[in-house]
Amino acid sequence: MAPDALVQERSIAPGSFHTTDSLPVDHRRRYWRDALSQTFGAVDMTVPDEVYSGTIRATPLGRLQAVTVAGDCLSALRTRQLVAQGGEDEYVVVKLLDRGVARLEQDGREALLGPGDIFVYDMARPVRLNLPQSFRTKSLVLPRDVLGLSESEMAHVTASPLGPDTPLGGLLSPFLSALVDGAGTYPARTGELMARSVVDLLGVMAAEVLGRSGAETPGGNRALLLRIQAFIDRHLADPDLTPQIIARAHHISLRYLHKLFENEDATVGRWIQRRRLEESRRDLARGNGTTIAAVAHRWGFTSAAHFSRAFRASYGMAPREWRGTRGAAL
Repeated sequence: MAPDALVQERSIAPGSFHTTDSLPVDHRRRYWRDALSQTFGAVDMTVPDEVYSGTIRATPLGRLQAVTVAGDCLSALRTRQLVAQGGEDEYVVVKLLDRGVARLEQDGREALLGPGDIFVYDMARPVRLNLPQSFRTKSLVLPRDVLGLSESEMAHVTASPLGPDTPLGGLLSPFLSALVDGAGTYPARTGELMARSVVDLLGVMAAEVLGRSGAETPGGNRALLLRIQAFIDRHLADPDLTPQIIARAHHISLRYLHKLFENEDATVGRWIQRRRLEESRRDLARGNGTTIAAVAHRWGFTSAAHFSRAFRASYGMAPREWRGTRGAAL
């Protein structure tokens, strides 16, 4: 492969489709190089002297972008200078290698990848990706803040692949593949919900990689705890939400889950109840005419009587009394 001129774009392209299929052979190389850089940002791109085929499909999925790339061999390098000049440093790329082999270098690590491997790289730091033969990748490009990881935690996740033979990799690989394939066909609301599910799974992936790398540090534990608390908030309305379900959803033991909550001044069960009571109290203070029983049901309490007892134990008055004081500061 001969080196190509640098191609820079200031932002990652929105939904788009590129293919070399209908182009004259002598126009394909430049078109393909430009299309790759437009999709993934400012990189020093090297492609073969003769490009036979290449296709890129990029589709928005909520705040995420689903991207499928199939083509001949290529090499992409994002240097420190490009990081400083480009406008893509707020993005993280989660990539499934669907076909071919690859080598990824970032944050002092080198990963050799095969079909079914899932890996992450961060556009905020230098990265090199080499695909030496015909390949197909399926990626999610997402804002860095979505994963909720600190700089040091992100540096542990990059170039640390999950293989299809691992429990989480075996679950995430087909899900990610199907999600990218179907992006653009879902109704708007369904797409948003699926994007949220992806973020949950990526959070689990990050927690898995952090744990596997020996990064069970206070920072790593805190990131996992925050993701679990966000998961609890999204499922408060489910009366069957239990510590066992939460631990299973995050691929950790029940004992480890309880350990994470040791510094929260509450067990996992009490944390769930506390959050349900806080949301119920806000609903009651709004005074929108909803019955006490309906508020209790909305936030996952199995009965109005149980809700009233828990509410009085926490706030020193019955829910009906609290409703009478609506307008008071929460």
